[in-house]
Amino acid sequence: MRRYLISALAVVLAPSAGWAACDGTGGISAGASGWRLAWSDEFDAEQIDFTRWNREVDCWGGGNEERQCYTPFDQNSRLEEGCLVIEAHLGEAEGPAWPEHLRDDLTEEQLAETNRQPFTSARLNTRNKGDWRYGRIEVRARLPEGQGTWPAIWMLPTDEVYGGWALSGEIDILEAVNLGEECRECDGRIENRMFGTLHFGGAWPENVYQNRNTTLPMEPGEEQDFHVFAIEWTEGEVEWFLDGESYGSLTPRNWRTDSPLADGNPNAPFDQRFFLILNLAIGGHLAESRTLGGVRVEGYPRQFLIDWVRVYDCPGDLETARACAS
Repeated sequence: MRRYLISALAVVLAPSAGWAACDGTGGISAGASGWRLAWSDEFDAEQIDFTRWNREVDCWGGGNEERQCYTPFDQNSRLEEGCLVIEAHLGEAEGPAWPEHLRDDLTEEQLAETNRQPFTSARLNTRNKGDWRYGRIEVRARLPEGQGTWPAIWMLPTDEVYGGWALSGEIDILEAVNLGEECRECDGRIENRMFGTLHFGGAWPENVYQNRNTTLPMEPGEEQDFHVFAIEWTEGEVEWFLDGESYGSLTPRNWRTDSPLADGNPNAPFDQRFFLILNLAIGGHLAESRTLGGVRVEGYPRQFLIDWVRVYDCPGDLETARACAS
């Protein structure tokens, strides 16, 4: 088995922020509209449950020139006071140039390649430990602020039935960049936009996307609150929610896959099992092209705090989940 090491300038845990808001509140109640809790992590243990989560380890940059190495260190992901803490640090690191999911097709020379990045952070996923087709997925979290921050809650297909990205799709439950920064086109003149997105179409670079967006309630100079970010994913529809309120949906009229393996199926590619990903990226095309531009290095470490993750199925309609849709 090939082993990789990420080295960083420092591995020092930041002092506790003393947050009391990771209290397990919010979200729908089990049984609401017929939903049944099928999988969850409340993050109340002493350590991350690695029967549920994998830590990704690479300095790839997410395929869009992000500036972080994802590490296996507690500095960058740990449990603390009822929260999963994903914490980005300023500090140069070096590690694998390619992510694990791309390594099977690489040569020995490519496998030996490394990258250096100016930040470290964490990306956790449930691949081969938790995946779902249809349901309601909810995450209660507090998002980091600052130019260049890019927290995300999203999903990828467990088996790329229709081909490589984005032929088999991607479901983004939540993305936000540069929160709290000055923004002339934003409500209140501070960056407060968030997005729910589907990626689909052809294999890169022929991929396309559609999204829905809303704004977070924010006031200049005030600390972010916790919010519940959710989707209801049923056969033929993905709908996005912020704190229980819908802010848009997409259906097969809005998506497609160019894969011949779809064979005319209108629900493809969003009719397969997907796993969950939580990460905090720094920089990259989306973050650095918006608001003030680039990455501001002051204010680190930056924290993405996740109170809980809950996945619901629809026992009255396990095949399509339509019976439980809001």
